[in-house]
Amino acid sequence: MTQVEHVEVLVVGAGQAGIAASEHLTRHGIPHLVLERDRIAEKWRTGRWDSLVANGPAWHDRFPGMEFAGDREAFPAKDRIVDYFVDYARKIAAPIRCGVTVTSVRRNPGGPGFRVETSAGMIIARFVIAATGPFQKPKMPALVPDEAGIMQIHSATYRNPGQLPPGAVLVVGAGASGAQIAEELQEAGRRVFCSIGPHDRPPRRYRGRDNVWWLGVLNKWDIEAPPTTKHVTFAVSGAHGGRTVDFRRLAHRGATLVGRATAFADGVMTIAPGLAENLATGDANYLSVLDEADAWVLRNGADLPAEPEARILPADPGCVTNPILSLDLHAEGITSIIWATGYGLDCGWLQVDAFDAAGKPRHQRGVSAEPGVYFLGLPWLSRRGSAFIWGVWHDARHVADHIATQRGYLSYGAPALETV
Repeated sequence: MTQVEHVEVLVVGAGQAGIAASEHLTRHGIPHLVLERDRIAEKWRTGRWDSLVANGPAWHDRFPGMEFAGDREAFPAKDRIVDYFVDYARKIAAPIRCGVTVTSVRRNPGGPGFRVETSAGMIIARFVIAATGPFQKPKMPALVPDEAGIMQIHSATYRNPGQLPPGAVLVVGAGASGAQIAEELQEAGRRVFCSIGPHDRPPRRYRGRDNVWWLGVLNKWDIEAPPTTKHVTFAVSGAHGGRTVDFRRLAHRGATLVGRATAFADGVMTIAPGLAENLATGDANYLSVLDEADAWVLRNGADLPAEPEARILPADPGCVTNPILSLDLHAEGITSIIWATGYGLDCGWLQVDAFDAAGKPRHQRGVSAEPGVYFLGLPWLSRRGSAFIWGVWHDARHVADHIATQRGYLSYGAPALETV
């Protein structure tokens, strides 16, 4: 007979969310196990391009219990981030078991908790925390057919310019990944086309402070997520020591900007109008941060040097004033497309009543609609900062507190009734 393992709390995933959950569960003295199908922080190891660095400086993008070694103002490379999480897991003695895949989680029909099927056998868990994060299922629009003869990859599988065939590259997506990959390709001597939709693009630094500092003192990180909050593409970069993303500057250095790609036929990509408006959306976000920062400095009498040159925006390049609405890939020498178009959730293994009709998790600050199931690491789980390294740590504390409270209720023993 196959032996069944029993655990109080099963944490699925040993990335930043799973490690944070383990720390807070340990502080409560709650027995738990963390399962990871690959290695600790695997997405940072193999789900990112070679030159990736953190989008926030080392002093900020970390857990409170340990700093990065070295320059606190630097933007750590992905290998340093992996080492950080491995060291942190060792520091807190996290009970992580690698190389084990969770295949299904269902209500336990024979008692409380959940039956968890894994590649290493059955586990019965009283509570389950889904700490697999938001970067699970790369989203690639089915726009360009394979027979078009164009190499197509998602940003999740992009590693470096040498991976691509000779020729020009179309990068689709105006978020952090798309902006950084486009710049890297341009620096490698590639001709680059950037397909850009609406986006936010905060200043990297302003008046001597990084944008993460401004978002903090302006209470932007703690904006709570209403139920209808949708992800907003966020163009920011820590590359080259960190600098503000501006697609116009990329164009002035030789890149060609186009609007959103909407259709493809006979080798030609149809481009939606509105490129100038999409750039204006980014400008509005950028300038609004400057306005609020200036108001904060004035209100607090802070000794931070004025930076009027930050408000001078580059002139619109020709590809903006005379936008391209039809892009012939062959004529332009485009041989590859990188889809920096985000990710979807893949929670098919979690077979419980915790999702709405569209498959989105139903939860309140990570406490799901299915009692005993929790989510961690999702964007806007509780606030704007939830998907960031430091933000998930605070969300994990709330989830662990909730589990500790539930365990108190479950351990309650009602007094025996008196008989007469």
